[in-house]
Amino acid sequence: MAELVYPPVIGVARTMFRVQGLRFDIGGTENVPRKGGALLVSNHIGYLDFVFAGLTALPNKRLVRFMAKDSVFRHKVSGPLMRAMKHIPVDRSEGMHAYAHALDALRAGEIIGVFPEATISQSFTLKSFKSGAARLAEEAGVPLLPMALWGTQRLWTKGHPRHLGRNKFPITMRVGEPMRANDGEKPGALTRRLRMRVQELLEDAQRAYPGKPSGPDDRWWLPSHLGGTAPTPEEAAELDRADRDERAARR
Repeated sequence: MAELVYPPVIGVARTMFRVQGLRFDIGGTENVPRKGGALLVSNHIGYLDFVFAGLTALPNKRLVRFMAKDSVFRHKVSGPLMRAMKHIPVDRSEGMHAYAHALDALRAGEIIGVFPEATISQSFTLKSFKSGAARLAEEAGVPLLPMALWGTQRLWTKGHPRHLGRNKFPITMRVGEPMRANDGEKPGALTRRLRMRVQELLEDAQRAYPGKPSGPDDRWWLPSHLGGTAPTPEEAAELDRADRDERAARR
């Protein structure tokens, strides 16, 4: 079936990137398979991560279908676009429906994108990974594609204002070699190995990143262990708990 919406959306996004003056450094695109299913697994530091992560597959003429929370699909603007691009809504109270949808898509030869941390990391470090990605890839018989991105948090992330004008921010991305489970390896062990690989790619992206804080007040986007003022992982975990409690109270 012809892709009537996804390519034009990519074209609009690329035009916006040029207007913003974004500078991309993308490594490892040769690791994206030219055909067949695969599960692209990325860290999550900003609201636009899925837009940028999808760029890594374009050199091999592949499109990535991302699993995203269902509220994005209920929005009057983003909802129709997300459905037309065949992204997959995730209702966290009924996750098996999204799992089955993704499984069918992988078996049909699609690349599915996931963020196994589930929510944005407010410390900009890796949180723990959910094991669903490893289970999904193993059941579908497809490889895991580890990747990391850096710099996207400067555009739009949780708890900070958006910077979507002409900012000339650099964006760095790295895609690792495909991973599969070893003989007898359980999903938990594969998940830990996957997280270690994403961590390595993240550190590589951070070392290569050319952007520097513009002054003492511009260190918010750097994690504390790199001299930034972002919350520590422990502080970020407390913020996440407060967010969950607030959502539960609203329900």
